[in-house]
Amino acid sequence: MMGFGQFLTEPEFKFTIVTHRDIFQNASQENSRFTDEYTELSSVIRLDKDDMKKMGLKTGDRVVAKNAFGRVVLKVSSSVLERPHPGTAFMTNGPWANALVTADTAGTGVPAFKRIEAMLSRSKEEKVTSLAELI
Repeated sequence: MMGFGQFLTEPEFKFTIVTHRDIFQNASQENSRFTDEYTELSSVIRLDKDDMKKMGLKTGDRVVAKNAFGRVVLKVSSSVLERPHPGTAFMTNGPWANALVTADTAGTGVPAFKRIEAMLSRSKEEKVTSLAELI
């Protein structure tokens, strides 16, 4: 029997994603980008605690991040920043963040990695996007 709830979609929230380098992820990729450790460190999005609360998320939950350029499922973690940063999320550089980056470089030849606009919604069923799906 089908329930009414299966037809409801999760609400979407607009975020600006800022990418950054991470020493632990960099060390992991020196061994291989095809390890579980690299995936764990690279497929995480860090959100402000109040944003997580508003979205009904806790650390370890998954979200769908999507825009006109791509779609990925990521694991959620609480940001380590002490100051609030509503609407701004952080991700390490890597294939998961790159999936959301436009190919248009505005003539500079350098993609816009620092201010990625995306919609985020809670994902109950989907697994984190695998590296194999991204390459």
